Amino acid sequence: MNKLLNMLRDDSGAAAAEYALILAIVGAAIAIAALTLGSAVANSMNRASNCIKASPPTTAACQ
Repeated sequence: MNKLLNMLRDDSGAAAAEYALILAIVGAAIAIAALTLGSAVANSMNRASNCIKASPPTTAACQ
């Protein structure tokens, strides 16, 4: 019976749950940053492509 009570009082699993929560938060932040950065890079590539395709190159297409 004492072993069962000792197991119920054991808090070692709490640390693992806290680490899992921190990992989930950091993972979500990385995912959000990747999505934001990806759209910024796509916009830059589109602007560069439009500037290259412009014939003759105008400053309006290359801004």
